[in-house]
Amino acid sequence: MSVTPEPPSSSAVGRGPIPVSGAWREGDPLGSRKLAHVVVDRPFHLEGGGVLRQVTVAYETWGRLNEDASNAVLVCHALTGDSHVAGRPDEVPSTGWWQGMFGPGRALDPQRSFIVCANVLGGCQGTTGPASVDPATGRPYGSSFPVVTIRDMVRTQALLADHLGIARWNAVVGGSMGGMQALEWAVMFPHRLSSMVIAATTAAASAQQIAWSMVGRRAILMDPNFAGGDYYDRPAGSGPHAGLAVARQIAQIHYRSEEVFAERFARKLVDPLDGSGSFRLDQRFDVEGYLDYQGEKLVRRFDANSYLRLNKAMDLHDLGRGRGGVEAAVRRIVVPSLVMSIRSDMNYPPYQQYRLRDLLRDAGTRVGFYEIDSPDGHDAFLTETSQISPLVAGFLDGANDLRSIL
Repeated sequence: MSVTPEPPSSSAVGRGPIPVSGAWREGDPLGSRKLAHVVVDRPFHLEGGGVLRQVTVAYETWGRLNEDASNAVLVCHALTGDSHVAGRPDEVPSTGWWQGMFGPGRALDPQRSFIVCANVLGGCQGTTGPASVDPATGRPYGSSFPVVTIRDMVRTQALLADHLGIARWNAVVGGSMGGMQALEWAVMFPHRLSSMVIAATTAAASAQQIAWSMVGRRAILMDPNFAGGDYYDRPAGSGPHAGLAVARQIAQIHYRSEEVFAERFARKLVDPLDGSGSFRLDQRFDVEGYLDYQGEKLVRRFDANSYLRLNKAMDLHDLGRGRGGVEAAVRRIVVPSLVMSIRSDMNYPPYQQYRLRDLLRDAGTRVGFYEIDSPDGHDAFLTETSQISPLVAGFLDGANDLRSIL
């Protein structure tokens, strides 16, 4: 007998019923986002065979583009990220997903650089994705939205660069899926960037990474409220929340390391035993409460259809596809590069970044390498900004001088 998991309750974060989707929809406040209509009433052919006739990119900027447009830095976000790298003092909430990298004297300094971050194609925070309105039907794309790849994302970012008058990025920076985008930038448009900074990423998804991803996607697809991907007209509380929450929980287990779980949670209980001393299935360990909280946080701000497509794009990531293999593709990278790994990362383990470093060096590319010392696992590229920011700031300030990290 199968048991359908209960959707996350509203009590964990206390903000009322969960919207059917956490996607930004037309008519919602834009906040600090801007919208660029980079494809209008013409075919935009995707790598996997799909076609879109309109593409809008949601993006945010910080700082000012200088006269020769030479100070632009593109920040690429990871799977469940968006364009909101950092907040502004007049915003509530003001924080962004990489706030610790942002500010005067830090890696992303708006007094020095014109910083751009765009929500990726297939995303759910303003850029064209499954929750967007299909101009052919006047309804959300839903199940009809095609599969996208990292290369498709980068092509839309190149169109955004054209829109902004940026012929060449001073740097393209990203971790995890963001690092995949930076790598594709360096291969697809080697003369449109001056340097590359990547962290916790890979040249091609491994079998184990694909396996983890498949289980998460399967959780969404098996949720009865997924409705084949066409759920946007349903009322709050009836979206595919259980499936998306489980997908997030699965991912969260391998985003962090065993040592962090052991130190933070051990075998503590969030639901204590009752006086009778009997055990119940619904009694949770502290780590289970943490995973429930993480699942609900995501369903309130993300979209299940977008999760499926972006997660699949990460599985499809392979620099060598159609290019004669990874080694041949890496030989196209001609810009100084900074590669970072995380010692405790079991999701994108250090050997994958070592390989990138070695392939870049073998190709004659100037490359620096740094291993982030952290127990936080894959998420350390987000949490360990005190280590990462000075390194990246020095790399950018020194005209991509790699002497201190070679």
